[in-house]
Amino acid sequence: MPRKIFRRWVPSHRTFAERKSLRFLQPLLNEPNLFHLNRHSVSVALFAGIFAAFLPTPGQTLIAAALALVLRCNLPIAIALIWISNPFTMAPLFFMTYELGRWLLQCPPMDFSFQLSWEWFQLQGKAIVAPLLLGSVISGLVFGGLGYLCMHQLWRWHVVRNWEARKQKRLSQQPPHS
Repeated sequence: MPRKIFRRWVPSHRTFAERKSLRFLQPLLNEPNLFHLNRHSVSVALFAGIFAAFLPTPGQTLIAAALALVLRCNLPIAIALIWISNPFTMAPLFFMTYELGRWLLQCPPMDFSFQLSWEWFQLQGKAIVAPLLLGSVISGLVFGGLGYLCMHQLWRWHVVRNWEARKQKRLSQQPPHS
């Protein structure tokens, strides 16, 4: 069932191979695990996508794609998961990661008043960047790891459940011994 669910939403290898704009990536896209839907590929893709979603940088899609290429996991799933940090969730997500980083670095809380100016970014940005990056990387590793473990176990549970159901069906169809 997990494979059937993912196949509905995940584009196939042919979809990417047929795009003229992506032909230069053809040697990289020939890696079979980039589009396979198996327990390992999907679980690692969850880790890569969730980790990239927690990074407070532009280009999360490129980071997720690079991680998928390096880790040889499902590329479309890794890229889709960066939408965890979308315009609605970005502010609370990065505020929580900043607070985690501030707590780990034992930085004092700062009075926060935002001004859209270069001076504000020069003065306040330096105080925000280190806790934000530390909190984001740690959160990405933790939540990505949890995503990996949960998907790995969920997939395994589903396969075992189907296996047991087939076994029960086979046993119930056997004629009784006399």
